[in-house]
Amino acid sequence: MVLALVAVLIAAAVAALVVQARRLESESARERVLAVGETFANSPGIVRALDGPHPTAVLQPRTETARKRAGIDNIVVSTPQGIRITHRNPYFIGKHVYGPYKKAAHGTAFTKTSVSPLGLTVNAVVPVFRPNGSVAGLVFPEIKVKNVNETVTRQLPILFGTSGAVLGLAAVGSVLVGRRLRRQTRGLRPAEMTRMYEHHDAVLHAVREGVLIIDDDRLLLANDEARHLLDLPHDAEQRTVAELGLDPDIDGLLASGRAATDEVHPAGDRLLAVNVRSTAPYGEPSSRVVTLRDTTDLRALAGRAEVAWERLKLVYDAGVQVGTTLDVVRTAEELAKVAVPRFADFVTVELADPVLRGEEPAGATAEMRRTAFCGIREDAPLFPVNQLIRFLPAMPQTEALRRGRAVLEPDLSAAPHWRAIDRERSGRVLDFGIHSLVSVPLQARGVILGIADFWRSESEAFEEDDLSFAEELAARAALAIDNARRYTREHAMAVTLQRSLLPHGLPEQSAVEAAHRYLPAYAGVGGDWFDVIPLSGARVALVVGDVVGHGLHAAATMGRLRTAVHNFSALDLSPDELLGHLDELVTQVDSAAEDEEPEVSGATCLYAIYDPVTGRTTAARAGHPGPALIDPDGTVSFPDVPVGLPLGLGANLPFEIAEFDVPAGSRLVLYTDGLVQNRDRDLDTGLHLLRTVLADTADRTPEATCQAVFEVMLLERPSDDIALLVARTRLLDPGQVAEWDVPSDPAAVAPIRAACVRRLDAWGLADIGYATELILSELITNAIRYGTQPIRVRLLHDRTLICEVSDGSSTSPHLRRAKTTDEGGRGLFLVAQFAERWGTRYTARGKVIWTEQSLHDNAGAAGPALGEALLDLFDDDL
Repeated sequence: MVLALVAVLIAAAVAALVVQARRLESESARERVLAVGETFANSPGIVRALDGPHPTAVLQPRTETARKRAGIDNIVVSTPQGIRITHRNPYFIGKHVYGPYKKAAHGTAFTKTSVSPLGLTVNAVVPVFRPNGSVAGLVFPEIKVKNVNETVTRQLPILFGTSGAVLGLAAVGSVLVGRRLRRQTRGLRPAEMTRMYEHHDAVLHAVREGVLIIDDDRLLLANDEARHLLDLPHDAEQRTVAELGLDPDIDGLLASGRAATDEVHPAGDRLLAVNVRSTAPYGEPSSRVVTLRDTTDLRALAGRAEVAWERLKLVYDAGVQVGTTLDVVRTAEELAKVAVPRFADFVTVELADPVLRGEEPAGATAEMRRTAFCGIREDAPLFPVNQLIRFLPAMPQTEALRRGRAVLEPDLSAAPHWRAIDRERSGRVLDFGIHSLVSVPLQARGVILGIADFWRSESEAFEEDDLSFAEELAARAALAIDNARRYTREHAMAVTLQRSLLPHGLPEQSAVEAAHRYLPAYAGVGGDWFDVIPLSGARVALVVGDVVGHGLHAAATMGRLRTAVHNFSALDLSPDELLGHLDELVTQVDSAAEDEEPEVSGATCLYAIYDPVTGRTTAARAGHPGPALIDPDGTVSFPDVPVGLPLGLGANLPFEIAEFDVPAGSRLVLYTDGLVQNRDRDLDTGLHLLRTVLADTADRTPEATCQAVFEVMLLERPSDDIALLVARTRLLDPGQVAEWDVPSDPAAVAPIRAACVRRLDAWGLADIGYATELILSELITNAIRYGTQPIRVRLLHDRTLICEVSDGSSTSPHLRRAKTTDEGGRGLFLVAQFAERWGTRYTARGKVIWTEQSLHDNAGAAGPALGEALLDLFDDDL
């Protein structure tokens, strides 16, 4: 049966593949002949030939050449009236074409399947337009249906061979599975297996003791008594122990794998005596059998002990978990989270608005804003967070604020004053199941900061014994909130400034995988910064800088320098030129500063450019520590980058650059001096420690490398800012790069353009091929006309399509709007319209004009009118 089923499925799959392949080949043939017809109809010189005195003499050899290159069976060119001008068989030249063509004669291209002198063919009819929009002729490319189907026929032996192999594997697999089943059942017949199972099952479910069998933390079997005692779901078998929803004590015991003898653990409203034993030597060594007995008589005593122990543990956890930050809202949320669900089912915290702003309340107020909420469910109909609540005089919260002590409402349904604030919402709260409330004021140093409300719905109602414990929790939280309040304003100002000046996230690019860390000094905001800046040609700039000092001035200066680096990077400057301009800028800023303004002294910067095409890095530094390089094999080195003077000293000395190869998968580590040099270690010691840490991070991601460096290198209270940037390099696949040398001959434009189009088709970018042809034609023509050798064209298939045309001159084109009387000047304007970005990059041997196009750009689908206007840019002599 298995083999028959496999055979049927294979036959159905083969039939479906053949049908689908034939359909796809037919559709491909239609698209192919239409594309050939469009290309030939729009080729340079065809209109002039059609309107010339001898169209057959000019076009017959061109159609034969195009037919052979395109791999189709025939290309026919006719007049708009259907008289053939060219044909593969000269006998048909001058005769009338077969089939409909008048639709194309009116300007609409179409495809059809028809019978021609070649037999049954798939052909297209494409009009050839004059510049004025009239139809000069028709192009009929044809391909035989027989040739289309031959491709599918050649694939049939492979399909049948694969199907036979699959059928053979299925037969072998069936034999192996049958043999394994016989070994596992130890030769027992099906009837014997069934009888043995029935006997074991009857005994297992008849005993009044729960039995579980667990293998590798997965439940294999549970009898009826175990399901009843543990309230297991019906599909508990084959689940892991953690997925069964057991009480934490039993869950921990079963997950630990240790043996146990009559250990008492709570399970819902029961106390169970649990025994755990291994099944060895009667079963697998990893399997365990668990037996459970109900010992609920001990529940009362165990319950009181458990409550006392839970209260002590909760107080301890509150001391550790509440007040971990100097943030008022976060501290209120920590109070709410620590009490749910161990003390209350829902907790809400309301604070006075001045407290949230970091101010001290002027006095007790009954108007507070809900700041935190936590509960066992998210859909409780209580007032939402951030809502301003005004408590009425007779409400429990108002009474708690007046007395300065906790107030208990054991039954909310019998508390009419509580319901007076919003009777509709109060009714929904009661319907939801919330039935009991304890309100506790949050006060520190005699000042009321807010109020905490503890609500219960599924647990038993609060009692008087719970008030002292609620007050203890609130007192601890109030101290933490008061500490956070006093630092909120200063902390908010510092954080706002830092976040506004440092990068909020790294830009998308393919050259490197980057991760970063920034840690301000314990004294406050500083002037360290980092950046990852995408450049043209898929390159990326890695920047780390440092402004010595702390405070708002250092942070503001850092922001100015970072902005300047971004602006200079947009000019595609080399690292040494960029640092030179940055040095001049800092010097000018210092000279323009007034006497009371501090100077920008002690600013350093490291600027490196990585090229993912060549794997080469160019770097320069101004008084900054050099980078570290981790090779793919884990070797750590510090490339020799010549050090220049810090920025702004006014020495006007040039900066030097260093170039070195970086293998793919290497990690470049850029950092500020605060990481390696501090009050406890000098620079050499810090660099040695950094080398040791980086050597231990082999095969780690940049994020893990940052984490490892910070764990080892950081002090508890750093005296200086620390910025760390780790970038793992990537290389573009050679298949993503295409290059061509261009001779100084206008006739070379068309072959280079055609080669580029073929490469775009290979990359699956035919949709933007039209716009790319226009861009390359303009740039290559300009390079030949105005540039010098060597001229090269390079295409990069990255996140965008990058087109680069380089030559040996340093003259840069400028975008301008041509006048109506100008004969030229419109090409670069069209390049700017079709490209997402474009620009000029100067090199040591000339310049590079580059453009970037979105891979999903619709420029390649421009309308016919725009296409006719753009075709005028091409030289018909090419």
